[in-house]
Order: sequence, then C-alpha cells, then structure tokens
Amino acid sequence: MTDLSDELLPTTRRALLHRLAVAQSEGRTPSMVAGVLRDGRLVWSGARSMVDGHAPTTDVQYRIGSITKTFVAVLVLRLRDEGLLDLADPLGRHLPGTPADGATVAQLLSHSAGLASETPGPWWERTDGALRPDLADILEAERPLRHPTGRVHHYSNPTYALLGALVERLRGEHWGEVLRREVLEPLGMDRTGLLPEHPHAGGFAVHPWADVLLPEPLTDTGLMAPAGQLWSTVADLAKWAAFLASGHEKVLSADTVAEMRRPAVAPEPGDWSETYGLGLQLVEHDGRILHGHSGSMPGFTAGLWVSETDNLAAIVFANSTSGPRTAHVAAELLALTAQHEPRIPEPWRPLAEFDEQLLALTGPWYWGAAAHSLRLTADRGLELSVLGRAGRAGRFRAEADGTWTGLDDYYAGETLRVVRSDDGSVSHLDIGSFVFTREPYGPAGAVPGGVDPQGWRVY
Repeated sequence: MTDLSDELLPTTRRALLHRLAVAQSEGRTPSMVAGVLRDGRLVWSGARSMVDGHAPTTDVQYRIGSITKTFVAVLVLRLRDEGLLDLADPLGRHLPGTPADGATVAQLLSHSAGLASETPGPWWERTDGALRPDLADILEAERPLRHPTGRVHHYSNPTYALLGALVERLRGEHWGEVLRREVLEPLGMDRTGLLPEHPHAGGFAVHPWADVLLPEPLTDTGLMAPAGQLWSTVADLAKWAAFLASGHEKVLSADTVAEMRRPAVAPEPGDWSETYGLGLQLVEHDGRILHGHSGSMPGFTAGLWVSETDNLAAIVFANSTSGPRTAHVAAELLALTAQHEPRIPEPWRPLAEFDEQLLALTGPWYWGAAAHSLRLTADRGLELSVLGRAGRAGRFRAEADGTWTGLDDYYAGETLRVVRSDDGSVSHLDIGSFVFTREPYGPAGAVPGGVDPQGWRVY
C-alpha cells in the first residue's frame, strides 16, 4: 500500500486507524479498507484483515453497490447538458413502453417516480441477469407503482435500470461502454468496471451467531447492473470523490455537479437528516451536510461521502453482506479528520482587478426598510448580506449581458439587474422584481406602489 502517512498528523492517523480497526472487529467483516481525501487528494489510507499480513491495498477491487447509481446519474446529466434530453421530459419520450412512461427524468434520478423498490422475484442481486432479459421483467406488470408519481421519495433499484436503458437508447451502445469512454477514462479510473479484475476481494456472509463464513455468489445482474454492479478500488473512488466535489472539464461542469447535490425531494417523513438529489444521497452527520452514496451487494458494503465545507471526502469498503456500517464509518472518518485537522482558510488577498462602476454599487441597500449590504467579490461577483433582522442574503454570479444570477436559496436562479435613471446614474437594484434602493423607501419613483408623499414622520 502506498505510504501516505506524512500527509496527516500522527494523532489524526492514529484516530482514523483506530476507528477503522474497531469497525472491522465489531462489524465482523473479513476485511475493510478506507481512504480520506483532503483538497481532492488521497492523504490517508488504512486497512484491516482477518489474515495477518494480507490487508487489502487501495488497488484491490470491491463491489461498490449503489454507488454505481452516481455514475449512471452523471451519464444522464451529460445527455441533458448536450441537449439530448431535458430533466422535465417524460421517460416515454425517449424510452417508450415502460411502466414509467409518465415519470420525468428528474423524478427517476431522485427516486420520486413512485416505482417499486425491487424487481419481482427472485432477488435480483443474487441471481443471473438472464432471468430478466427485458425491461418488462424488472417491474411487476400489475402494480409497478407504489406511490403516485412525483409525490414522495421512494428508493427504487429498477428506476436506475431504466436510466441505464435510457443512456443506451440515446447513445446507441451499452451503458457500461459509454461509462468507460465518457467518464472512467477521462478521470483515469482504470480499475472500475462491471466485472471484477485481479486483484479483487471475495464476498462473504458471516453467520449471525458464530464466527464462520459463507461465500456469496458473484453474479452478472444484466439489465439491473446500473443499480449496483460496479466494482472499484479506494484509489479509483478517490478520483470519483474529487470529481463529485468540483467536477471535471471533460466529464461534467462544476455547476452541473453542484446541481446533483441540491435536494430534489423532501426527506422521508420523520427523518430530516437525509434526502436525495439527482443521483446523490444527502445526509447530515455531526453538524455537516455530506453528499455521496452508500452501497451494498451480497458480500459487500461501501460508503463514499464528500463534505464541501471541509473539502474532505472519505471512502470505506468491506467484504461481508451485513454487519459493518461502512457508510457510517466513512462519515465518521471524515468527521475525525475535520476535528483533528480543521480546514485552514486561504489567506485573504485583494482582488486582482476591479471595475469602478461595480465598486460604486457596494455598500448599504434597502429592500423597503430592511437593511442590506452589497460587496464586490472575485470575477465581478456580488454578495448581498442582511444587516438587520429582516431580509434575504445571497451570492450572485456575473453574466455576459451585464446582469447577475443568484446562486443561493431564495435567490437561486433569479436575476439581479442594475436599473439606471435617464441621466445614467444608478436608480435601484432589481432582484426578481424586488427593488433595492440606497435609502429606506426611496426614491419614491423606484418603489413599487409608490411612497406616501408626506414621507417619514413621528406619531
């Protein structure tokens, strides 16, 4: 295994190894391997094994289960970014004849199409895909829907089989080949694929009441493969985690990756700590929001989480069907790293250049009587802050046409315009029809509905 120990402090390395060792021991798994990234680089890796002297390296393949779905989602969003589909398109427009014809692509990506969680029997994860040769075989003909389309989040493995078929229909070739050419090769992930290649771990079940093992079958699940069949390594998924943090110019832009990790559906009733974006799980852990995915297949469990705030990521694999909570361990490894070595902010530096007209826009602004401030940021960006108790904050990205587009919360996607008077001076700001003026409720002509002509007064 590559020695990455000089990248973290000894106390951090000790804490991470201890957590991994406890997880392997208490989880009763034959082996466990993990990695932590900081600033997009793998800075720590560790492993534990039931065989002395034979711990897995970061180059040993494990089955990653539903982390596969994140790859399929990227393929679909590439199609969207190329203009070959819209997320609002019904599936039937591109892949007609399935029980999900009326569900939109976005609903399928976010598991809100209402489809059943699993295929009709037998259990698809442990049986050959030849038993389900057609898309009609992955859902019950009589009752494919479990919920009204678009109403609730209901996790569905067949949904991602349909998305894999959608990729194949629009690309004209097997989704696995599309994945290799469009995603894996550009990212340098040459140890990720649909079938295992040496060296790889074997999958086991561990008896619940005795320390004995049962080998699990290695199956090719056919049409269901987009739901969870990929094999990968810690080294390869480190590259994937870095991509999920910041995008890649040859795969997906940073803006589209950010779109993937925005909540697309409401959390499950009673559970506000977890929701789903476009192919990514979003969880709250130890006060931070993580994006990534958990995964499991017979004989294997996996977890990958990225913390945008900390610029950290963690990956954990194990080769037993149940026992080790690999996704939870990955979140804890990330939290431990952040606790022992909190992110050091970049040093403050002045802007390299600025526009005098933009500088003149900075300072206090008022929405009605609610006080705000506007400051100039890099790349001609603007940041609106709330000075009093009322109002909404937001960051805005400069556009080529002289407007700005909101990036956060209420103002996300909304347009900020500078409105000028006939003499060219700035009259007010317009943010999605909200008027911001240099003084509370003034000038009167800029305020929708006008202002009482007697102005401010004492009662």
